[in-house]
Amino acid sequence: MNNITNNLMLVKQRLELAALAAKREPEDIQLLAVSKTFPARAIEEAMHAGHSAFGENYVQEGVEKIQQLAKLRPWLEWHFIGPLQSNKTREVAEHFDWVHSIDRLKIAERLSAQRGEFPNLGPLQVCVQINISEENSKSGLPIEEVEALCTAITKLPHLVLRGLMAIPAPSKDIVQQRQALAAVRECFIGIKTMHIADFGYDFFDTLSMGMSDDLEVAITEGSTIVRVGSAIFGKRDKV
Repeated sequence: MNNITNNLMLVKQRLELAALAAKREPEDIQLLAVSKTFPARAIEEAMHAGHSAFGENYVQEGVEKIQQLAKLRPWLEWHFIGPLQSNKTREVAEHFDWVHSIDRLKIAERLSAQRGEFPNLGPLQVCVQINISEENSKSGLPIEEVEALCTAITKLPHLVLRGLMAIPAPSKDIVQQRQALAAVRECFIGIKTMHIADFGYDFFDTLSMGMSDDLEVAITEGSTIVRVGSAIFGKRDKV
């Protein structure tokens, strides 16, 4: 058994145990394997181990891997999870299935217009990113601006608003971790409750939060997608 296969098994065990401890169904939580900085062959190894959903942070790197693995495209789901600049939206609209990191209406509008140029792809699934810890180094909206952006996105024809994403500041204090993640969950529930008729119950269903070091806490606080990289692929040589 290679390292990636073994690591995937261990991470899935962590996910299942965390879900059961939180009295949740493990199948309600998606594991997103974050493959940034790792080569296409590592993604192939993970796919052969039974995994299909992969996250990339950098547009050019992600698109190159998607193209390298084009023959496997029907079996893979690609999520863009990094900061997105206006001049990169076309490539994301053309190649990815999900975008987790929308924090400006301009980005959403460009993605919608450009996705519309590829009708065979269907709508792009998107999340709005909250800067929940108010870090200058991170992308995302202040929590008080999230609802307005969500409402605007629902009016764009080639996007489907799925939920919220956040990357809380790292902390070894579980109480602090939970407070940040709970704030994202409460924002999500509040928006869903207020706008259920606008968003649709079946679509606004995603909380993308939790990574290698805090996936258990994130699952406890309601995460539906955990983004795990190093625990699957190993230590990165670069970021």
